[in-house]
Amino acid sequence: MQTPPEHAYPTHWEADVVLRDGGTARIRPITTDDAERLVSFYEQVSDESKYYRFFAPYPRLSDRDVHRFTHHDYVDRVGLAATIGGEFIGTVRYDRINEQGLPAKNPEDDQAEVAFLVQDAHQGRGVASALLEHIAAVARERGIRRFAAEVLPANSKMIKVFTDAGYTHKRTFEDGVVRLEFDLEPTEQSMAVMRGREQRAEARSVQRLLAPGSVAVIGTGRTPGGVGRTALRSLLDSGFTGRVHAVNHAFPEDLQRLDPEDVPAVRTLREITDPVDLAVIAVPADSVPDVIRDCGEHGVQGVLVLSSGYAEAGPDGRERQRALLRQARSYGMRLIGPNAFGLINTAPDVRLNASLAPQMPGAGHIGLFTQSGAIGIALLSGLHARGPGDGGIAGISAFVSAGNRADVSGNDLLQYWYEDPDTDVVILYLESIGNPRKFARLARRTAAVKPVVVAKGARHNGTAPPGHAVPTVRVADSTVAALMRQAGVIRVDTVTELIDAGLLLASQPLPAGPRIAILGNSESLALLAYDACLTEGLRPQRPRVLASAATPDDFRAALAEALSADGCDAVVVTAIPWVGEGAAVSPGGSEGAALADALRTAAAAHPEKPVTVVHLAMDDLAQTLAAPAPAPAPAPAPAPAPAPAPSAEPAAPTRDEAARPEPAARTINPAPAPAPPIPPAPSHFPRPPVPTGPPPTLAARQATPARDAEAGIPRRPRREPLRIPAYPAAERAVRSLAEAVRYAAWRREAADPGRVPEYDDIQEAAAGADIERLLDRLGPDVSIGRSVPVPPQDAEALLARYGIHTLPVLPAPDPDTAVRAAARLGYPVALKTTAPHLRHRPDLGGVRLDIAGEAELRRTYAELTDYLGSPEELRPVVQSMVPRGVDTVVRAAIDPAAGAVLSFGLAGAPSQLLGDVAHRLIPATDREVAEQIRSIRAAPLLFGWRGSQPVDTAALAELLLRVSRLVDDHPEVVGVDLEPVVVAAQGLSVLGATVRLARPPATTDLGPRRLPVY
Repeated sequence: MQTPPEHAYPTHWEADVVLRDGGTARIRPITTDDAERLVSFYEQVSDESKYYRFFAPYPRLSDRDVHRFTHHDYVDRVGLAATIGGEFIGTVRYDRINEQGLPAKNPEDDQAEVAFLVQDAHQGRGVASALLEHIAAVARERGIRRFAAEVLPANSKMIKVFTDAGYTHKRTFEDGVVRLEFDLEPTEQSMAVMRGREQRAEARSVQRLLAPGSVAVIGTGRTPGGVGRTALRSLLDSGFTGRVHAVNHAFPEDLQRLDPEDVPAVRTLREITDPVDLAVIAVPADSVPDVIRDCGEHGVQGVLVLSSGYAEAGPDGRERQRALLRQARSYGMRLIGPNAFGLINTAPDVRLNASLAPQMPGAGHIGLFTQSGAIGIALLSGLHARGPGDGGIAGISAFVSAGNRADVSGNDLLQYWYEDPDTDVVILYLESIGNPRKFARLARRTAAVKPVVVAKGARHNGTAPPGHAVPTVRVADSTVAALMRQAGVIRVDTVTELIDAGLLLASQPLPAGPRIAILGNSESLALLAYDACLTEGLRPQRPRVLASAATPDDFRAALAEALSADGCDAVVVTAIPWVGEGAAVSPGGSEGAALADALRTAAAAHPEKPVTVVHLAMDDLAQTLAAPAPAPAPAPAPAPAPAPAPSAEPAAPTRDEAARPEPAARTINPAPAPAPPIPPAPSHFPRPPVPTGPPPTLAARQATPARDAEAGIPRRPRREPLRIPAYPAAERAVRSLAEAVRYAAWRREAADPGRVPEYDDIQEAAAGADIERLLDRLGPDVSIGRSVPVPPQDAEALLARYGIHTLPVLPAPDPDTAVRAAARLGYPVALKTTAPHLRHRPDLGGVRLDIAGEAELRRTYAELTDYLGSPEELRPVVQSMVPRGVDTVVRAAIDPAAGAVLSFGLAGAPSQLLGDVAHRLIPATDREVAEQIRSIRAAPLLFGWRGSQPVDTAALAELLLRVSRLVDDHPEVVGVDLEPVVVAAQGLSVLGATVRLARPPATTDLGPRRLPVY
């Protein structure tokens, strides 16, 4: 077959992939220039592998073989190669065949024969599996639906590559050969296999960076100071357990060891005889390419580039950064940076501080990723201030500040932390999201087992920060926030909120519900906490106020009683310095330390419920609660009422005693409490209901945690020693607690996310045929990334294939035509303008309703044209009246980075001005759509607000699901706009609809795994 001219070298097939061991390789089409590479590659393959490939001894390739394997038409014959350092390490090719297994002559033949060959030194690294994913995607793009492969029975590794891929396959044995045939249509199993391989490979690549056996600091200064020498000093001061080398081409030739650090000093990596796992690069940007080359030739696994002068420096720097990434990946290395702040691993068997941080953070269970070095410093400093030292409440497991994040990003860290047993909470500060679709997928999976807390900078300027060469995301930040909520991400706004939420989630179990007990020795502080709970959508109980002279024992007893109550899900303790006589504090001890011991004792008896503390002028209390402490003694049995202190009045005064000053404890009623209904919280998740059953806790540190049958959330026992977060303001404590409540509710719901319904009347195949005809008819106006509107009649027909029926609209270019249209539809009718500047603007008078007869229609037509313009300008139409209801808007759109998004809101200017629109990722489930409808602030209008009749939200949910199915089934549909959709008490009516089509991109997040290139 002749090569069609439009099928030139397909650059979009090129991809960088992470292999099973964490290294990288480049996959690209084989070209005619690869003859020498192919011959060299084949010479390094063992005789056994050659025998398995050709079923006979085949010591060398003939010139004819080389020509055949390097000349492809990229349609019926395609070859891909996996390369490292520019050299082949594996190849795959397919040839289109007919039903008889002969070379195809008909372009309609949809089967191909596929064969692999992997260099022996690289077998077991997942090269063949990665090649299979990419060659399958190429084949689908070229209209091939099935692969066939013949394998010798002894070649068990290759048989396993095919059978483990997850495709639907058939296996036969004939003439001593195993024949495998499998469909290339992605299945749920094949997608799961691909995602699992992606996760393990990318997690392994991060693990190699965080736990190197040896580190070389390249660019170590000859004198103290400077970036390189500072990084070396941090590495040594942290107690790194591996080998360290200082590298600088300017070192004197006779220098053997660097003083005063006393580490080996070399001029180049070639002088190091041992392997180097991580290279920390601190040389000028112009010298970095030579260093990367040396690292690649030495077999370095990963590089951390502290050097600046890249994309943050302008267009030239951006090109320099892209070249750096290409060079690093060509050698199979992962790259952190450039312009990075560094990375830290506090694991006792590693103790790595390859950063510019002046001190090693305490070890703990918070994973921390930032793109900004300044924010990284702020977070490390803030955490250190809240709980210094190993085992403190603010300890971290790992820290990465990726700078321009040309390669390693937050997505890679999510892959690693997903099953890292030493990380319980993930904190991310992001200034840009290069692949929001993948981020949402990874964050949702990680959030199902451990909290993910995110703050995003650069939210409002619409551009990425300097140095972040990412694709532009057209969706608004509110949409990105909604997608994060759907993925279970806890979205906060500030660095302080990142720390506040992270500390509570890392140290406390998840609350079972929103019922909050408040107690303390300050009525004002308790009222502030109460008000904050209402603001956040929680359900606070009446605060219990202890006497100002209440002792630590009073606090212990009150906290124990609150925790033992069935109607309490969490407790907020407020504390101020107390006054009064008596032995409240042991000699030599501080009041804060004594109170901390009392609170720990009470909380230890109820490890399933979270406790948080608000304090004023009691810094020693916060420090003691945050620091490691001896395991608490067994808690005494909770008393039915607080025990009175020696100098305090009875804890539960009678009516006659109520007038006495300073009771030991009293309950205040700040308002009709609880205050129903509580307004929706301005938060990331809907206000959760009060659940039943055992309360949930954070995920166990095991990779496969046990599940609580009723709560549906992984559980783990509280770690000892017990640590309780303390906050200097009630609002901060309650906000963090509210985030935990909403996250716990999401975890329960995520256990049963709902389903994507099947509708019998959907005509998926017919709709696909309609779309193909429309794309062919629209011709060159439609391309990848360029969409065009579908003519109205064709749009109505396409929507009808999915059970979405629009109300007929008849043009009315003059009064007589309008009268005939109304007679055809039947009175009453509506007369509307469709001019772009008047569309969906009833406030301008372009819509006239309930026209009952011909005379009224002619009069209205004249008024409309006299007031707004000529018929040619207004483009009036006539439409039947529908039952009154609530006007809504349903939209679906595809962003190249965020993916397909389903949007819903009420029609009209107020909703647009307030941004009252709810978004969900497509495909949406029935549960997600039901929550989407209720999540907008104007939702009460749909459910009978102020005595109005509730509308048919079930019909509205079905419409949303049908639109979701249409866009999910057909990636060519890049936009659907239904406006207005009038939802009545029974049923709904779609009054206007537009559809946009575009050629789908060749690869998406649903395609084969690949590293991003910005």
